[in-house]
Amino acid sequence: MASHRKSRPTGTRVAGIRTPALATAAITSVALLSQTATAAPSDDGRPSLEEVEKKVDDLYRQAGSATEKYNAAKEKTSKQRKRVDTLLDDVAKRTQRLNEAREELGSFAAAQYRTGSAIPETATFLLADSPQDYVDRDHLLGRLTDRQKDAVDDYVTQQSETMQKRREATESLATLTESQNDLQTAKATVQRKLSTARELLSELTAEEKARLAAIERKKQEEAARKAAELAREQAEERERQERAAQRESGTASGSSGSSASGSSGSSGSSGGTGTSDATPPDASYGTKAEKALAFARAQIGKPYVWGAAGPGSYDCSGLTQAAWKAADVTLPRTTYDQVNAGTTVPVSQAQPGDLVFFYDNLGHVGLYIGNGMMIHAPKPGAYVREESIFYDGESSVHSVVRPA
Repeated sequence: MASHRKSRPTGTRVAGIRTPALATAAITSVALLSQTATAAPSDDGRPSLEEVEKKVDDLYRQAGSATEKYNAAKEKTSKQRKRVDTLLDDVAKRTQRLNEAREELGSFAAAQYRTGSAIPETATFLLADSPQDYVDRDHLLGRLTDRQKDAVDDYVTQQSETMQKRREATESLATLTESQNDLQTAKATVQRKLSTARELLSELTAEEKARLAAIERKKQEEAARKAAELAREQAEERERQERAAQRESGTASGSSGSSASGSSGSSGSSGGTGTSDATPPDASYGTKAEKALAFARAQIGKPYVWGAAGPGSYDCSGLTQAAWKAADVTLPRTTYDQVNAGTTVPVSQAQPGDLVFFYDNLGHVGLYIGNGMMIHAPKPGAYVREESIFYDGESSVHSVVRPA
């Protein structure tokens, strides 16, 4: 999730951009944040519409970045908690084995007490801070049977391993505490940014909202125009590639024919070399992308909730992760990691299923569906929807990544 100035009034449709009828007043309010560069401060000292727009826009972007940090901290905390639980369980088992080894040595001490032999040495061993130090003196081992020596060795081993696991558990607990603190900090940051944005929006008058709504519609139309322009460029690029492939195929076929008409000893190249790869290189990707897109389309209309990864609600990276999981492709949880989970391609070569990342801080991601459009979970108060990838301006697109 990141700042998203582009949202549409309920029930409208502009050049293929769909906004669910479920859109609330919050969406409309956010949509009203655009302003002309000539906006002037009001006479009563309140910030101008331009200033409100910029402030809220920045707050949503900051909240988006904080959300991804929250997702990363949450994932780290979850993994660390599992490690701590595993270590504590291991320590408990090792402590039990250590106690059993101690009891066995205690039985030897009791037997020595009954026979009156080596009581001081065994007692000293059992009470020593470091039994291994005592054993190293070779006092005790010379007087123990093989069974007793094995018991001593087992006790020393269990004690050493248990102490090591306890140290690891202590360190992991400290790391877990740090991760939990990071999680709480990120959560508080998101809540603070969104609260401030809501306060600013609540101060807009009905007249201001109406003025900005008209400007927002124009921005959506411009975004749709850019999407259509990109679609034309992509179509032209595909045509060029197809013509080039046909020329290459024709050249290969001609070469094959010449080779066949010549002597059998000719060293001419085989036509099979140029035509054997009948399946396009991205055919398997296309199949997976169709599954991912089918899943994403089924989520349209579900609410954006920061930190959510389905099934009832999503944030931006939660939606893209879940969509590709439906295609049996595992993506990391955050935008910061997803951007490295595939091959970067130019926007002009984007294919359906590609991930489109936004802003320098990688605060948002959407799933490309073709023709300059995407499915994404925009921001709080909005719903999963189809929208132009230029919904927040052409410069907001950071990169396109093909994940499979």
